[in-house]
Amino acid sequence: MARKASISMKDVAALAGVSLGTVSNVVNSPDLVSGPTRQRVEVAIAKLGWVPNESARQLRAGRSRSIGMVVMDISNPFFTDVLMAVEDCVQEHGYSVQVGNSASQPEREGAQLRLFEQQRVRGVLCAPIWGLNDRVEDLRRRGIPVVVVDRAGDEGGICSVSVDDVEGGRLAVAHLLELGHRSIALVGGPSRLQQVRDRRLGADLALAQHGGEARLLSISTPGHDPGSGVAAADELVALPDGERPTAVFAINDLLAIGLLQGFVTHGLRVPEEMAIIGYDDIAFAASAAVPLSSVRQPRADLGRRAAELLFDEIEAADNDLPHEHQSVRFTPSLVVRRSTVPSLSERGRAMAH
Repeated sequence: MARKASISMKDVAALAGVSLGTVSNVVNSPDLVSGPTRQRVEVAIAKLGWVPNESARQLRAGRSRSIGMVVMDISNPFFTDVLMAVEDCVQEHGYSVQVGNSASQPEREGAQLRLFEQQRVRGVLCAPIWGLNDRVEDLRRRGIPVVVVDRAGDEGGICSVSVDDVEGGRLAVAHLLELGHRSIALVGGPSRLQQVRDRRLGADLALAQHGGEARLLSISTPGHDPGSGVAAADELVALPDGERPTAVFAINDLLAIGLLQGFVTHGLRVPEEMAIIGYDDIAFAASAAVPLSSVRQPRADLGRRAAELLFDEIEAADNDLPHEHQSVRFTPSLVVRRSTVPSLSERGRAMAH
């Protein structure tokens, strides 16, 4: 292993009987080298077990073949699905992805963006926590394009890809109101997150459009994980019967899964005694013990479009062409399952009792 590590391009050139430039062309521009010569170099590479030093090549060229992506919570399947779509597009362009997890901590987000800057990535996809970190401007001043993911680029002058969370919140609560629920809990937080504020705004809009007597009880959570959902379920179950809502709109599916677990533990039937609707429509939503209704975000479209916008900007910069920033916004959709609407057989059993 130590011997292989010491092998250089000079060794390949000597064995093949060609110049260093010819070896470089075989690796980087094989069409420039004749067939027999290229074959001799390839045989020498295979025989010596030489691996080109891509990092050194990129350093000499002053640019890399990688992009950076920082997300709020890599453990959330929503971001995993977005990342998979990004990676597909990135690989089609012959690049790789470096992923950073901010864990919803602004200082970690800034540190990750600083690292991307030091590594001279060709571009960055950023799902910001609160707003655009100052490090984003540092990247852009260096000529490194940035696309904002899962948040509208309200600051202007930057590409962004997002989902209409106001409409998503409206869809969720309008669905519960149509089912006859008049006391609904909205579970999620913190309110500093734009996505939380927008989904709450949509919930309020649904109540206003309904026009009848209905109330929305807010339960703030420290995170968006199942454990926070279980704790919120405990809080709701502890309310007196007359004050307890009959339905819950969870800000994301992980919270909804925790709520479901908590309600089942307390012996509440879902949806007969407590309906639940989540947000994101991750794979776990459909496979829960009681399949969860959810507001679906087009996660694959979100990731692919973000990557496409980034490469459009990279290509424009490489060719000294003008680039027009775009703010792309997708529309969510409602997916109804058993957690809000029981099956016909379940309805029959409930009526019999």
